[in-house]
Amino acid sequence: MGKVLITGTAGFIGHHLAMLLNSLGYKVIGLDEINDYYDVGLKQDRLRLQGINVDDISYGKMLQGKIDFIQLKLEDEEALFSLFESQKIDYVVNLAAQAGVRYSIENPKAYLNSNIIGFLNILEACRKYPVKHLVYASSSSVYGLNDKLPFKTSDCTDHPMALYGATKKSNEVMAHSYSHLYGIPSTGLRFFTVYGPLGRPDMALFLFAEAIRKNEPINVFGQGKMMRDFTYVADIVMAISKLLVKPPKRDSAIKGEKLTGNTSSAPYSIYNIGNNSPVGLMEYIEALEEALGKKAKKNFMDIQPGDVIATYANVDDLYEYIDFKPKTMVQDGINKFIEWYTKYYKIE
Repeated sequence: MGKVLITGTAGFIGHHLAMLLNSLGYKVIGLDEINDYYDVGLKQDRLRLQGINVDDISYGKMLQGKIDFIQLKLEDEEALFSLFESQKIDYVVNLAAQAGVRYSIENPKAYLNSNIIGFLNILEACRKYPVKHLVYASSSSVYGLNDKLPFKTSDCTDHPMALYGATKKSNEVMAHSYSHLYGIPSTGLRFFTVYGPLGRPDMALFLFAEAIRKNEPINVFGQGKMMRDFTYVADIVMAISKLLVKPPKRDSAIKGEKLTGNTSSAPYSIYNIGNNSPVGLMEYIEALEEALGKKAKKNFMDIQPGDVIATYANVDDLYEYIDFKPKTMVQDGINKFIEWYTKYYKIE
């Protein structure tokens, strides 16, 4: 199936993708900085599930196994180029990034280092050591002030509400320039509120479950009127696996008035990956209460800076291209999360 480098394999989506691609017969090389933005122990447990002996991890050392692993920062240009040169990589899926909308307000430099400089190094590595396809994580945050629902990939994304969204928009235009100049086939994926087992502790589902279990109140932002296109992680990684082997191609017929935000004469594409079915925040909380068998105490609060009231992904072009549409219902996805959560934390 080929050799694929996945950056961010100690992370949530990266872990699930590494496991899936390995099961499909790819040779997977995982890369992660393993920073302390959230619980390092959870990141290590994900790596253990990938067959990595975390006690053997040291910076820049390649660990061989069913899934290989190396601890590296994307900003480390020399080490990254050395990895590409030695491994003869076929595909790259760049999921490593500094995550979190609100944290970007508190610590903007972390986003420039990882999401801009790090991504530039990925692009340069793909230029120097050509790959069949570069797939990279963008975000629904790029839609920013746009409130025309559902979000289409052709919509305006020039008005981000926080630096996180701005860095993801930057990734898209940076990728386009490299696709145009050097013929690197690149696909950007705008993820919509991903959730599921082994999820990030800073995400709402995790925070809500923790608070409800401890009989603590949960903060319900936007006065409970927010809606999100919650997308189950297994749907996300299945879509990536199908896209990986379908790189975009040059199309000289796309020029002038035919150019849009997601079409180009370059081998470049952008897709939304969402459930195509937004759910109200209160409905989401009710599904969690049902899964836990316990009611939540609620603090209703105003929306936070940099956040939006609603997200809703139009995925028609994704479905047409790979004949796949995310479809896991929220109650089913939450039940699977709670099943993992109670087992992982040994909750009776």
